[in-house]
Amino acid sequence: MSIRVVVADDQDLVRLGVAGLLDAEDGIDVVGTAKNGEDAVRLARELRPDVMVMDIRMPVLDGIDATERICRDPDLVDTRVLVLTTFDLDEYVYAALRAGASGFLLKDARSETLIDAVRVIADGEALLSPAATRRLIARFGTAPGSAAVPPQFSSLTSREREILQMVAKGLSNEEIAQQLTISHATVKTHVSHVMTKLGARDRAQLVTWAFEWGVVTPGM
Repeated sequence: MSIRVVVADDQDLVRLGVAGLLDAEDGIDVVGTAKNGEDAVRLARELRPDVMVMDIRMPVLDGIDATERICRDPDLVDTRVLVLTTFDLDEYVYAALRAGASGFLLKDARSETLIDAVRVIADGEALLSPAATRRLIARFGTAPGSAAVPPQFSSLTSREREILQMVAKGLSNEEIAQQLTISHATVKTHVSHVMTKLGARDRAQLVTWAFEWGVVTPGM
């Protein structure tokens, strides 16, 4: 079954180029394009895509606000947002994650990287490099206990808390499996349990919450 994608970017060449690149790939079907954030939200509600490729700086409604509207819409729980931007700024990355984005990619990324990113996000994974995660922790991470931890956190087992920390540091399931000497399937099950217990829509939301709750802090 094809991954259904909507591309939102105010620059015609970028929007059409990204759409053409993705649509030419087997298993990916670009079902719509948008010139601004308001159109992106409208198309998301009309077309229910699997992935929205979202620019940040757009007229009428910017990509951060558009992402938040899409990710907060109860009818769009299966739509994931990949933020694609020219600006490698920590504030944008953090704002995008807080808004509900599942990944962040620069426009100078290789075409193969973009295609892989769409597949990864459609599969329910987060796309945030360990280097970017470390920068975010250093800049936005809170001290342990400085933020209100939800009561659901106490329901996590010690292993689930350990895996939550590793997810928040940007490690993939494969990397976690190697470090803990357990199978990839076991890690995936643990991550799924953590998301269910905490009510997170995806790994990216786990990363954001971990910053705010002090689960990961500068220097860890």
